[in-house]
Amino acid sequence: MGSKTSFKITGLCCGEEVATLKKAVASRDGILELDFDILNNRMITSYDPGRITPQGIISAVAETGMKAQPWDGGKAPEPQESLWQRHSRLIMVIISGLFLLSGFLSHWILHGSLVEALTAGNDQKAHSLPLASLVFYSGAVISGAWFVIPKAIFAARRLRPDMNFLMTLAVIGAMLIGEWFEAASVAFLFALALLLEHWSVGRARRAISALMALTPNTARYICPNDGDIMEKPVESVPLGVTALVRPGEKIPLDGIVLKGFSAVNQAPITGESIPVEKEPGDELFAGTINGDGALEFEVTRPADDTVLARIIHLVQDAQARRAPSEQWVEKFARRYTPAMILLALGVALLPPLFLAGGWIDWFYRALVILVIACPCALVISTPVSVVSSLTAAARNGVLIKGGMYLEAAGRIRALALDKTGTLTRGEPEVQHIVPFHDHSEAEILARAAALETHSDHPLARAILHKASQEGFISPLKAENFQVFRGKGAQADMDGRRFWIGSHRFMEEVGEETPEVHEKAETMEDAGHSVVALGHEEHVCGLISIADGLRDESRGLVDDLHNLGIRPIMMLTGDNATTARAVAELAGVDEYRAELLPEDKVEAVAELTREHGQVAMVGDGVNDAPAMAAATFGIAMGAMGTDAAIETADIALMADDLSKIPWLVRHSRRTLKIIQQNIGFALGVKLIFLAFAFLGDVSLWLAIAADMGASLLVVSNGLRLLKK
Repeated sequence: MGSKTSFKITGLCCGEEVATLKKAVASRDGILELDFDILNNRMITSYDPGRITPQGIISAVAETGMKAQPWDGGKAPEPQESLWQRHSRLIMVIISGLFLLSGFLSHWILHGSLVEALTAGNDQKAHSLPLASLVFYSGAVISGAWFVIPKAIFAARRLRPDMNFLMTLAVIGAMLIGEWFEAASVAFLFALALLLEHWSVGRARRAISALMALTPNTARYICPNDGDIMEKPVESVPLGVTALVRPGEKIPLDGIVLKGFSAVNQAPITGESIPVEKEPGDELFAGTINGDGALEFEVTRPADDTVLARIIHLVQDAQARRAPSEQWVEKFARRYTPAMILLALGVALLPPLFLAGGWIDWFYRALVILVIACPCALVISTPVSVVSSLTAAARNGVLIKGGMYLEAAGRIRALALDKTGTLTRGEPEVQHIVPFHDHSEAEILARAAALETHSDHPLARAILHKASQEGFISPLKAENFQVFRGKGAQADMDGRRFWIGSHRFMEEVGEETPEVHEKAETMEDAGHSVVALGHEEHVCGLISIADGLRDESRGLVDDLHNLGIRPIMMLTGDNATTARAVAELAGVDEYRAELLPEDKVEAVAELTREHGQVAMVGDGVNDAPAMAAATFGIAMGAMGTDAAIETADIALMADDLSKIPWLVRHSRRTLKIIQQNIGFALGVKLIFLAFAFLGDVSLWLAIAADMGASLLVVSNGLRLLKK
């Protein structure tokens, strides 16, 4: 049985470092699997503890020039860092820049010519480089390459060239041909590029950290022993105690409301724009914001198992499930860097040998190619975009479990949906009340509620819920109850014998007229269940009950059609009549009724064969087999539902179907930005390669272009964090 440990890696900035770590660590005996979270500087290691220890893994990482320490999941406070630990990159960049400026100014002052200072090395016979300038330029190179050289040495030892190796070769080559200003400029600009890239990527890292900051650090609760109010860190609050939250405060833990009424803003987790009313019996979730009412609630989950904690955990783990574009970039970079080194070697040797060109001139062009070849912009562009997209989706109440599902959402061509709990609310609701013989809707609802007070039948609960909503329950007293199991009930009210029951029960009591029969059949044809109310003289009225269509269901279908997703198929185990009625109301293209779970799987498989990319939307539990058969599954209403979060590839944290079109648009935008980044990074390199062959690009301009490309693709990816 293997063990799994996470390590925080100091120096993990880019996909190149990932490749280096894979080469160094994955080859060790006992390592089973490696995953990486670049934005959190994290390496997740599965290993055989009988063959390698965590200390052995730390030692393997140390050989690469990086540093590893066990990662505790962010539970323990970060150790106090020294100024050097916090700002070492910035310090070395400043030192390198000052040395570069000093070298340039000293050269300019000593020779009195700005042109000579800029072109020193191009004409070594004109003048020699002053010793002071040489010292300053050397200082700029050493400080600029301070963090690069150890990684370059490791890459050379392992015969695995990376961007650090390329930059080191370029700097050394420039010094060998006397281009000290160019060498110092490349070292400084490359260090500056890594620093700016580190800061830019940190923005995406802070976006994930913002999720963690949603929950307050402490919670107040009533001590069960003496009734005193205590305040402790959320990790120390025991389950089952009564916690207190004041108006305007963040809710510290998951729980069930015991006392109080308030509107809670759940937008930080679900993306809902309207606060949700909470009353005794309702669920509360850590990280949401209480409104203007005080609440007391029972704590039902520990701090590390709240809905928010699970969201954070899954968002972090999602980065390990890499998108296809990330995998492509990694494979491309693995072959690209050695190819560029061979190209540079060919440029340095072949033209002087066969075209009678100058050795120094073509060697310089080869150095420019090495600088241009740096794959950093290409490698970093995709993971930054993917993680920014995953984080933005989590903010909007859409939990995506990996880059592969994020990209798949933008490519779907067809959609299958469960009916109950997905297109519909999942609970029977009163749809229509039809009175007869001068009775009113209020009277029918009040008498029906009085008759159904003691029933647990779903239709009875729907009537009671409607009566409570409308305030139609009068203080009617029903006596002498008699229940007819499976049919209905009767009781005395106001000196008369009233009955309530199904269509069949109404026929049995002999009060059905042609008019009432026709109306009841119309309701049943629409997929509604009919409840009749009457007394010994006539039928007083009919109540139609059905699982109500969600308000956003029709808009969902229209939005998906506008996005080119067709067909949209509804799958249900209900009878054909009910299925047809709901399908017509929702506007879906097709429906399948009276399906067993295996029938749903076959329906989804058929859609997949015909259309390729298919998503299945369901409740995350009963529809799990069908979700597995689809390209990916989307679970409805994952708030508080462990099974839904665990089962689906994508979970909607609130019962909001409008998030599905949003997800498709968000995914397509992400794909577009990834394509832009890859195209831009490769395009810049191709253009500068052409100029390098012509001899029209200097080393410092090449590194400046590479730095600009890296910053632009990172900034482009970070746009996904914007609302």
